[in-house]
Amino acid sequence: MKLIAGNSNRRLVEAISKRLATTPARAEIKTFKDGEVFVEIQENVRGEDVFVIQSTSYPANDNLMELLITMDALSRASASRITAVIPYFGYARQDRKAGPRTPISAKLVANLITSAGADRVLTVDLHAGQIQGFFDIPTDNLYAVKEFERRIREINNNDLSSVTVVSPDVGGVVRARALAKKLEDRPLAIVDKRREGPGLSEVMNIIGDVDGRDCVIFDDIVDSGGTLCNAAEALMAEGAKSVTACVTHGVLSDHAERRVMKSDALCRLIITDSIETRKEVAECPKIEEVSIATLLAEAIRRIANEESVSSLFD
Repeated sequence: MKLIAGNSNRRLVEAISKRLATTPARAEIKTFKDGEVFVEIQENVRGEDVFVIQSTSYPANDNLMELLITMDALSRASASRITAVIPYFGYARQDRKAGPRTPISAKLVANLITSAGADRVLTVDLHAGQIQGFFDIPTDNLYAVKEFERRIREINNNDLSSVTVVSPDVGGVVRARALAKKLEDRPLAIVDKRREGPGLSEVMNIIGDVDGRDCVIFDDIVDSGGTLCNAAEALMAEGAKSVTACVTHGVLSDHAERRVMKSDALCRLIITDSIETRKEVAECPKIEEVSIATLLAEAIRRIANEESVSSLFD
């Protein structure tokens, strides 16, 4: 087994390597002045089981090309199996035709990854589970729910009597229910959001009782943070005692950390290290990080040893 580290999230690769008691294979991945990506694998990988770890986060296209070209280099170097480990699959939100004459970019990217030489894909909390079907190769979609469960228990000193799990939209109910089940079948609430018209702010209604409850919003992606902060305000307006958000992928674009910091309703945002955090995000006192390195390391170990990974989906 060999690990290849892309440039998108070196810190996560180091943590995974430490848990597997190994070091990433030597490889040079650089960008020429005109933007072209160059990859050279600097040790023998013939017949090896290789795992390329690369999130397609910002800059999404550069990181995607690094992943594709690295896998092509490994394929031409006669690696026996190539697994694309993509902690954050960046094009997952473009999973359907949202309007006329629009692409399904998630399917296009899945085709590119397969064509580049991937034999298997390992990812975490896809925006939509059906994206697994876009790949014509085995695809494992892991869940970070256990990491969030541990942190919520720590915050509440293992007293979950006042906790209510909140889905930020109707489409996220299954994800939120999974966390609620882990937290001793806590009650579930849903944020019903809609826009009154183009350019007008979202109107939010709360389905479920949140009065006097410690609410935990559970979602897969936080981008600009505006909708998340609005949801927290709506929950507080309905009488919630506190609002904590657990979000797997902290994209946090457009100075989202400032919105989180300024929000009086949102007391805490917990993200994972699927995306390497910027300095400004790391320094925000309201944002904390839990690691998925152990989860990914265990999945990689089991795949390499041809063991079952199904228990990691629970």
